[in-house]
Order: sequence, then structure tokens, then C-alpha cells
Amino acid sequence: MSDFEKNTFDCTGSCESCGSDCGGFNPEHPTVTLTLDDDTVVECAVLTIFPADGKEYIALLPLDENGENEDGEVYLYRYTENEGGQPMLENIESDEEYDIAADAFDEMLDAAQFDEMAGEDDESAEV
Repeated sequence: MSDFEKNTFDCTGSCESCGSDCGGFNPEHPTVTLTLDDDTVVECAVLTIFPADGKEYIALLPLDENGENEDGEVYLYRYTENEGGQPMLENIESDEEYDIAADAFDEMLDAAQFDEMAGEDDESAEV
């Protein structure tokens, strides 16, 4: 289960909202900035948004100060969008819902790994 109290997207994709000159959201390398219960800020890479049991979830990979993840830990949150289309993250409150989201994420990873292995087999057959 998640131990985060509040989850925020720092970038709305509109530079007028923050005055930054960063160019806005980069869909090729999207990141999310989370604020933990103790006010620690963690930058996370967005791995994917995926459906499970009629809801959407987001998988985030926490990054260290070098933009890397050594331990492979992944954070899962319920994903929604507000009326203005802005992304929102919600804690997964029950163990049952967390298990549903985690199982769906694991199945997606297994399918991606299988597809990658099948693609390697196709390449070796073409040689």
C-alpha cells in the first residue's frame, strides 16, 4: 500500500500556469513530482497508465538525484482526470484494490516481456 498523503503533478503542460520556460510536458519522458508525508519531494518517471477492474491506474518509477532507479520499486496510484482534463492521482486505499492493480500491472509486464522475446525470435528467424 502507498504511504503518500498528497500527490501532485508539478507540470500542467501550460507554461502560463507556472511561469517556467521548460517547454511544458514532454510526452517522450514524462515525469511526476510526488510530495511525501514528510514533505520529501520525489521525482518519478511515468511508466504507464493502465486499466484494471473498470478503473485506471498509473505506475511510477521513483528516481534518485541522478535520474536513476537502482532498486526497481514501483509506485501504483489510481489515475483520474478532473473536469479540466488535468491528471489526478489518488491513493489506493484497500489491499483488495491494490492487489487488483498490482496483478494487472504484473500481467502487462509479462505480456510486454513475452512480446519482446517473440520479437527476438522473429528477428533470428529472418537472418
